Amino acid sequence: MKKFILQKDDTVSSEDFTIEYEHLLNPAQFKAVMHPGGPALVIAGAGTGKTRTLIYRLARLIESGVDPSSILLLTFTRRAAGEMLQRASAILDQRCSRVEGGTFHHYCSKLLHRHADAIGYPEQFTIIDSGDAMDTIQLLRGRLDRSKIQKRFPKKSTLYSIFSSSVNRDISIPELIQQDYQQFVQYTETIEELRDDYQRYKEMNDVMDFDDLLVHTRNVMKNNKSVRETIAFKHKHVLVDEYQDTNSLQAELTELFSSVHKNVMAVGDDAQSVYSFRGADPENMRQFPDQFPGTQIIKLEENYRSTQRILDLANQVLSQSNDTFEKHLYTKNEQGDLPGLVKSANMNDQSRFLSQMILNLREQGKELSDIAVLFRNGRDSYDLEVELNRKNIPYVKYGGQKFTEAAHVKDVLAHLRIFINPQDSISWNRALMLIDGIGPKTAEEFFQWVRKSSNPHQPHRASHASDRYLEQLKALSKLFADLNAFEGSVPEQLQTVVEYYSRFCKKRFDDHPKRMKDLETFVDISGKYRTLQQLVEEVALDPIEATAIETEAASTDESPLVLSTIHSAKGLEWSTVFLIQCLDGIIPSGYAIDDPEQMEEEIRLVYVAITRAKEQVFLTYPAMHQGAYGDYFTNPSRFIEDIPETILEPWMLVEESASLEENEGPKLLDG
Repeated sequence: MKKFILQKDDTVSSEDFTIEYEHLLNPAQFKAVMHPGGPALVIAGAGTGKTRTLIYRLARLIESGVDPSSILLLTFTRRAAGEMLQRASAILDQRCSRVEGGTFHHYCSKLLHRHADAIGYPEQFTIIDSGDAMDTIQLLRGRLDRSKIQKRFPKKSTLYSIFSSSVNRDISIPELIQQDYQQFVQYTETIEELRDDYQRYKEMNDVMDFDDLLVHTRNVMKNNKSVRETIAFKHKHVLVDEYQDTNSLQAELTELFSSVHKNVMAVGDDAQSVYSFRGADPENMRQFPDQFPGTQIIKLEENYRSTQRILDLANQVLSQSNDTFEKHLYTKNEQGDLPGLVKSANMNDQSRFLSQMILNLREQGKELSDIAVLFRNGRDSYDLEVELNRKNIPYVKYGGQKFTEAAHVKDVLAHLRIFINPQDSISWNRALMLIDGIGPKTAEEFFQWVRKSSNPHQPHRASHASDRYLEQLKALSKLFADLNAFEGSVPEQLQTVVEYYSRFCKKRFDDHPKRMKDLETFVDISGKYRTLQQLVEEVALDPIEATAIETEAASTDESPLVLSTIHSAKGLEWSTVFLIQCLDGIIPSGYAIDDPEQMEEEIRLVYVAITRAKEQVFLTYPAMHQGAYGDYFTNPSRFIEDIPETILEPWMLVEESASLEENEGPKLLDG
């Protein structure tokens, strides 16, 4: 029998498109959206419509006949992926919702559950967040031979940073310690041993941390040709957002995911790479054309956010960098006001200026929520916060504790993790230590029993269970039985755990009413999860932000002013932005001054801060600063010191004349 293979016709002319791409996009965006295939690197300056370009790229691919499920969209938050797919669906149709979208970690988790047997893990392994990882490291740290650590030994958080940085930066622990932790060089061998213990512990307990998700996916794709081809064949097109924030592992995964069809588009701005402490490496963008031969480079330089004068300042700051792709931001927006450089006598005067200027802007009709005060470190805003409270100006500060990092939420999640994976010893430790009479030693004994037990969800049957806490163990066993009974209804299962936990919450925390309110909210939102496994995994990979513990009920009359670190502000925008404490030693950090790579990142931080502003930007600093050893004269940041007044206009703060009426308040003059 003869065969004739009918080829699928993917060719669609522009006349067949329902979206008028050329009229809706500028020439550079249109070029990226219509890119025919093969590797492409889109260098998207701040405010140049990066997200819009990706959305229309998705729509164009689907209109061209590409199966939506064969498109992989990788972003740095699941929310970003969800919003992009929603917007793409709005401009085209619901086919866009079938695109595979999410973070590297979330997508790797899906792949590993599917191919768990290839890495020697059960399908229902548990994912632990950074807090649980540190608790595990602390447990193992406590088992070390004390004779090996007679002097100061790294804390659990430092050890976790060392282990994670080694993975994400793809360097050995001895090399990393020599570079960044020289105070612990004498413990290099012990730290390596502890890292090995940590790896074995995770494998024995069927758990993975965030780094494992990337490492195991990379390894299984590199070492198993069948798995690699199965995964990569499905990805006809791979799109990666915020490529400047990828680490070496993620860059390698991008190559593996696109290894069959070779259609990969990375979008990002190397000038906004400010997460080196997480392993992000802007070199991934610079090396992209070498990693993917035949790469087409497309630059987006037309800015839609800021005025030209703000962009002139941003371009001037960025011109001091030696390590970014050459680009020049421009806009068709109005010129706008010159950015202001405000020198105050001291910290208090800086705070007075900020609070009074913010109130002036409010009187001019600006919403407080459309004004942001940015800073290098969280402590830089302490003096300002006092002044804002004194003036009764409501504010919210970004960078606080996430919902799922709060102790009461972690306690509840621990019980869910045990139910899903009874080999999770860290969760057992957390749950058992809530019970009166059980300490670390007894909890460890219970876990040894759990390992051998045919029914680990009945801890009251342990032979060494004491009468002192037997009734409490029976209550814990009943909890697991109830979770079984409610299987299929995530809210009912979660509510069962919350009710069990309420007595411990009341005993442990003075503010237990607020914490119980958090848990009630958790139950309310849990209905969107199909299974407990999905709930536990997704809140680990994409933590819920809000918690009642962090803030009191906000005033309902107006949205608050925003205070934020520059890192937390990335990707956001406001009408007016104040960048405070623009001092040498703060921006740039004193720790970065002798490190050329870190100095490059400090330049990028200032660039990110300035480009958050749409209409006005002010850079402020005090001439006198109060340090641990008294007051001292300061120097403005070297990044702004030599910028011409035609780009960055000096402001002078003038005290109101004592002869004026007292109730008029100080006036602010520019000059």
